[in-house]
Amino acid sequence: MSLGVQSESAAADVELLHAVARGDEAALARLYDAYRVILFGLLIRILNSREEAEDILQDVFVQVWRRAKDFDEKRGRPFTWLVTLARSRAIDRLRLLGARQRLVTGAAQEKTEAVSDALTDTIRQAQKETVRRALAELPDEQKQTLMLAYFEGLTQSEIAAKLNAPLGTVKTRMRSGLIKLRALLGSQLENFG
Repeated sequence: MSLGVQSESAAADVELLHAVARGDEAALARLYDAYRVILFGLLIRILNSREEAEDILQDVFVQVWRRAKDFDEKRGRPFTWLVTLARSRAIDRLRLLGARQRLVTGAAQEKTEAVSDALTDTIRQAQKETVRRALAELPDEQKQTLMLAYFEGLTQSEIAAKLNAPLGTVKTRMRSGLIKLRALLGSQLENFG
């Protein structure tokens, strides 16, 4: 019994779609009244947004108005065709919203990175200048051992060999230089975080 009612309903819907294809606005209104609630529920589940679902539901029925002549009852029921249209439109909207969100997020991230890079470069330059000024205040022997160790990557033994100085002397110069640098830079580098 239920199957017969379903068949009668499908046949009536086919007739409504044929009438819509001929430009019958009243047929479109009846089709809308018959399916708007179920399609709206589907769209809300897909989109998670009442506003987007309302917008897509309207688009679906505009598409039905324009493409009713494309409906082929041999390929499926009107309900299935309407659900397919609604689902396709909803997925298209999700893709569009996702692309917009990725674009906005990407642009914001690029802007933040550019600002962050500029800030980082400024801080590094200020730190370099501060360290350069402090190094200039060290005695040449201390400055030379620290430069060889930190900028050329030499070990204390390699520095001793390069300077032709005893290892103990190199160690003392480095330790004394680091203590003086720490005193000179202490409060200044804290400002840089």
